[in-house]
Amino acid sequence: MTEEPRAEVATRTLVEGMVRADGTVDAGELYDVAGTLGMSDQQVRLCIKRMAADGLLVQEGRGRRAVLRETAEARRAAEPEVDFVRHMYAQDAGLAPWDGTWHLAAFAVPEAARPARDALREELVRLGGAAVQGGVYACANAWEPYVEAAVDRLGVADCVTLLTSTDLRIGGEADPLALARRLWPLGDVAGGHRRLAAVARERLTRLTSASAPGRTERLAVTVELAAEFTRATAPDPLLPPELLPRPWPGTEARALTADCWRLLLRAEEADEAPGPRLFHRYDRAVREITATENGR
Repeated sequence: MTEEPRAEVATRTLVEGMVRADGTVDAGELYDVAGTLGMSDQQVRLCIKRMAADGLLVQEGRGRRAVLRETAEARRAAEPEVDFVRHMYAQDAGLAPWDGTWHLAAFAVPEAARPARDALREELVRLGGAAVQGGVYACANAWEPYVEAAVDRLGVADCVTLLTSTDLRIGGEADPLALARRLWPLGDVAGGHRRLAAVARERLTRLTSASAPGRTERLAVTVELAAEFTRATAPDPLLPPELLPRPWPGTEARALTADCWRLLLRAEEADEAPGPRLFHRYDRAVREITATENGR
């Protein structure tokens, strides 16, 4: 008997995954889903306290009758991810071909601003960049608006130079495929997508079985998929298909996940009860790409 692929879900991911379209979380449902995922009430309470202390949540009421409200800061942090989801599905659909341009960011942030310099490095990697050499990062996508927003927020705009090139050479190597293999850990990224595909494939089978899961279990599946999707896509530089090995496991993993999203949304509509917002966001992005691909 094949063991069911296990999803690793952090308590904070659970809470974030349960936020509804109106920015609220029903504490009763939150604790029920946590129990299904093997988490204790104490774990959830401590997470809520930490997120409230960080300015991400406001709690109204107590215990299972409480309502948690997402703050404006938490909403702002979540919004840019939808752009990346839209882009990755556009790439999978062949709607975002690479134009051969490398996008570069070079910076020389003084030691006096070391925390900002470290934060900038982390942000460049999060946006899909890779270090070419000290203070120079490359990306295969047009990341300028995101980089500019980051350097403005960090107060280091005067220390950063942005440029593009169609002739990137590193150690004499100019072949784009070879450069992609050299700059990014594509083997590790592919492994994350294979894991996501295994989890999504099993959850898809469960969602389409004759004994369909109830609401609490479906919400647990929602959170599991959110956790594994984030784990797989967070380190993914979203390289254009032209720079990736074929077949690329991310394409299948995302397709399976999108199939699960649609089934979960359909079940939610049948419940006539509000469900997690993230699937509405992501499903909208996927539907936009599908409509464009089909010429509608």
